[in-house]
Amino acid sequence: QPGHRIRVDITSSNFPQFDRNLNTGDPLGKGTTPRVAQQTIFHSATKPSAIVLPVVRGF
Repeated sequence: QPGHRIRVDITSSNFPQFDRNLNTGDPLGKGTTPRVAQQTIFHSATKPSAIVLPVVRGF
């Protein structure tokens, strides 16, 4: 609706749907000490990117 906002979170994990990604290179689900990861989204003519948001009618 007009005036509403959409927030997009970029992450290297999808917990709790999948095992946590601690960004260490350890096998997923085996690490114990997490590290902070930096996510980079490239957007240029040679490295295009997109976010696709399906529209569901009737809500």
